[in-house]
Amino acid sequence: MRRRLLTSVLLSSLACVGMLGLALGLGWSPRLGLDLRGGLSVTYKPARQVTNATLQTVVNIMSARANALGVAQPSITTQGSDVVVQLPGVKNANQVLNTIGTTAQLYFRPVLCGAPPFVAPKAKTGKALPVTYVAPPTCPASYQYTSAYFSAASSGYSVPPSIAEYPGYAGYETTSSAYDQAHPHENVILSTNGQAQAARYVLGPEIASGKIIKSATAQLSTSGTWAVDFNLTGPGSTIFNNLAAKYYGRLVADDLDGQVISAPVIASTSFPGSGQVSGSFTSQSANALALQLNYGSFPVRMVALTSQTVSASLGSASLRAGLLAGALGLLLVMGYTIAYYRALGVVVVLGLATTGAFIYGIISALGASSLGLTLDLSGVTGLIVSVGITVDSYIVYFERLKDEVRAGRSIRASVDKGFKSAYRTILSADAVSFLGALVLWLLSVGAVKGFAFMLGISTLTDVATAYVFTRPLVILLGRNKVFTEARWLGIARGLAQTVEPAT
Repeated sequence: MRRRLLTSVLLSSLACVGMLGLALGLGWSPRLGLDLRGGLSVTYKPARQVTNATLQTVVNIMSARANALGVAQPSITTQGSDVVVQLPGVKNANQVLNTIGTTAQLYFRPVLCGAPPFVAPKAKTGKALPVTYVAPPTCPASYQYTSAYFSAASSGYSVPPSIAEYPGYAGYETTSSAYDQAHPHENVILSTNGQAQAARYVLGPEIASGKIIKSATAQLSTSGTWAVDFNLTGPGSTIFNNLAAKYYGRLVADDLDGQVISAPVIASTSFPGSGQVSGSFTSQSANALALQLNYGSFPVRMVALTSQTVSASLGSASLRAGLLAGALGLLLVMGYTIAYYRALGVVVVLGLATTGAFIYGIISALGASSLGLTLDLSGVTGLIVSVGITVDSYIVYFERLKDEVRAGRSIRASVDKGFKSAYRTILSADAVSFLGALVLWLLSVGAVKGFAFMLGISTLTDVATAYVFTRPLVILLGRNKVFTEARWLGIARGLAQTVEPAT
C-alpha cells in the first residue's frame, strides 16, 4: 500500500515537472495575446450578408497571407458575422493589415481616354454643392486612346498632349473602390497616381479578372524596376491571348481595388502562359501584390468596423500587473494554509507548484501546436481564479479530516476515509466550475473565451491532482509520526487534535 501511494506521488510529480521541462527544453513558452504583447486588432464586417462558409473562406485567405508575410502568431477568427484580426507584436501593423485585409480583386480594363482632376460644382454663393456619383459615359471618339498611338518599332505609346484629357470629365467624381468592385461592367474613372499624362483614366468594362492568374512572383525586371510576373491558368491563358489579340497596341489597366496599379500597352498578340504587371512598384508593394494574387481574392468585400492599437509597453505593463497579482495571491494563500493547517499547508504549496508546472507546460505546448492557443489577460485572470478553486479542494479534504478527528478517529484512520467523502464533494464542485467554463466558452466571444478555456483546463487538472497527488501524499504523511507529531508543523496541530502519546 505504501509503495503504491509513493509511486503515485512520484509519477504525478514527474509528469508535471516533465511537462515543464519539455516546454523549456524545446523553447516553448505561452503564446501571449494582443493585450499582453501589444499590436493591432481590427474587426471586419462583410459588405453584405454571407454564409458561415464564406466567412471561413475569408479567414483562410487572411491567414494564408499573414503566414506568407511572416507575421508571428496572428489570430484571425470569426465572431458571429464578423472577422476579428489580431496581430500581436507586429511593428508595421498597418502595412501588414493593408495586405491581409485588401480585397485584392484584380480587373483588367481597357483605357478609353484621359480625364482631368475632379472639380466639385459650386453654387452662386461659392459653396460646394453635394455631388451624387454618376458613372462616366463613353469617351468622345476624338479623345479615345487607340492603337494609332502605338509604335511597334519602339514598342512605345504616346498620346498628344492636346487630347490627353477630355475636359468634359472634370465634373465626374473619381470612382470609389466599393463602386468599382461592385460594378465591373460599367465605365469608371480612376486616378493614375502620376503614372501618365492624364490625372485620371476613364476605363471601360472589365475584360478579364485576376482569376485567370495561377501564381505570381515579385522580382526585378530587366530594366531594374520592380514588377510582378504571373503565370496563367489553362483557361486564363486562352482568355488573355484573346484579350491581347483584340487590344493589341492599346493600353489595358490593371485595376486593383479601385486603383490603377499599372496601365501597360499590349505589345504582343499572344503570350506563352505568362505575363507581367509593371508600374511604380517598390520591393514591398510588389511583394504585397504578389501575395494578394497568389492567395486569391475575398468572396465578399470586407469593411473595417473597429481598430484598436495596443502598444508593446502597455502590453508589458498588463502582463506584469497580472503576474504580480497572481504572485501576491499565491503567497497569501500559501502563507495562510501553512499557518492554519501546518504540515498539510505544505501539501498545498507542493500541489500548487506541481499543478502550476503542468499547466505552464500544457499552455506552452498548445501555443506551439497547430491550435495556436493564445494567453491573454482574461486567460491570466482565469488562471488566478483557478487557484482559489484548487485551494478549495484542499480545504474540503482537510476540513473533512477535522470532522473525522472530532468523531474520535486517529489521524492515520482519518486520512483515507476522509478523502473518500471529500472527493465526492470535490467532484461536484469541480463539475459545476467546468460546466460553467464550458458554457462560457461555447456561448461567449472574444476575451471571455480565454477566461473560460483556462478555467476549464485548471479545473480538470484539479480533479486529477486531488486523486493522484494530494490523496496519496496526505495518507503517507498521516501515517508518519514525524509529520503528525511535529511540534510546530505537525498535522495534529493543523487539525487541532491533541497529540497521541507514542506507544
